[in-house]
Amino acid sequence: MAEVISAIDAVDVRFPTSLDLDGSDAMNPEPDYSAAYVTIRTSGGQDGFGLAFTVGRGNDVQVAAVRALVPLVLGMPVEEMLSDLGGFSRRLTGDSQLRWLGPEKGAIHMAAAAIINAAWDLKARIEGKPVWRLLAEMTPEDLVDLVDFRYLQEVLTREEALDILRQAEPGRAQRQAELLTTGYPAYTTSPGWLGYSPEKLAKLATEAVNDGFTQIKLKVGADRDEDVRRMRLARSVVGPDIKIAIDANQAWGVDQAIEWLAPLAEFDPYWIEEPTSPDDVLGHAAIRRAVAPIKVATGEHTHNAVMFKQLLQAGAIDILQLDASRVAGVTENIAILLLAAKFGVPVCPHAGGVGLCEMVQHLSMFDYVAVSGTQQDRVIEYVDHLHEHFVDPVKIAAGRYVTPTEPGLGARLHAESVARYRFPDGPAWHEATQAVVA
Repeated sequence: MAEVISAIDAVDVRFPTSLDLDGSDAMNPEPDYSAAYVTIRTSGGQDGFGLAFTVGRGNDVQVAAVRALVPLVLGMPVEEMLSDLGGFSRRLTGDSQLRWLGPEKGAIHMAAAAIINAAWDLKARIEGKPVWRLLAEMTPEDLVDLVDFRYLQEVLTREEALDILRQAEPGRAQRQAELLTTGYPAYTTSPGWLGYSPEKLAKLATEAVNDGFTQIKLKVGADRDEDVRRMRLARSVVGPDIKIAIDANQAWGVDQAIEWLAPLAEFDPYWIEEPTSPDDVLGHAAIRRAVAPIKVATGEHTHNAVMFKQLLQAGAIDILQLDASRVAGVTENIAILLLAAKFGVPVCPHAGGVGLCEMVQHLSMFDYVAVSGTQQDRVIEYVDHLHEHFVDPVKIAAGRYVTPTEPGLGARLHAESVARYRFPDGPAWHEATQAVVA
């Protein structure tokens, strides 16, 4: 009897990071890093793991969105699913009724991401490979078969995508060997959360430099005078040669962004991230023209490949920041990597959230081996929170991601962590409630 998908579990897991203001920024002052945590189970006893990241309230909505997609998958033959993950992705994102909730955006699209990522994790576990290697060893033809070109083809055709991948083929083996030896460059946001004191910022920025990071990031956008003080402090601590990126998390309007950045320019910020609404393509383009040579970066809230297409068409960004679970998982991110390669825009993924470092490293490493063929001006975000809860946690050495070798996508949580931080009935949340009452 053929092996089928026998169950898809979705669990609301939340970590009380707001207690120490880890993850705090201008728009999310007290986030609780959370995951709609998904396990695909097969009748043959094999599992795949994925998640969609949120910041607390509303994670129950995200879990409900995952559960709404389960009937589309339950009972599906495993071989059918894994032999055509492009078709599987379109099955989840193209359902005629659920699509009405998007289309291809918001909680329902992120729910698809959690399931699609779990499917890729399952495939990689079955083949005994990390996802980056699984992708990097696929043929150009198999890779482009994953991509839905329907809304992209006036900018990126199947033939152009094939050309990009074929041009990268000759150096694949060498780059893969190099990746396993040297890893992939990282930058750290850990010193820069907006709720941290000046003393904590200075301490963590110093430690980051000592740990080998050549770029850090600070959150900005709540108080301009305070931003100037924090930037001055950070620059004095790290010196002139360390890049300092800044991130407004959508706090400003277009004109406000341009005005706010003027006094920060003297501290040589490398990029300004999410300076305005993530949906405002032309606003990003106007900001980019006005604040150069400060680079403009965005992507963690960009809904889908179509919006990335428009950002690139409009010359609105210098840095593309794809996210592992905002769009429809690994599959849609392959299309986004190909778009970035077509326009020659560096990809520096967003990873400021639970499980995002673990997952998104695979996309950048695949990009290096099989798509762009370069690490020039490319770094992956790193935050040092919550990795201990993962079975295969991300590893950093000398400011670089250590290339993962274990099979899968890295999203599997320890069962003990799921039990402890399950919301609202996990022991960690009982303890937090009792502490508030006391």
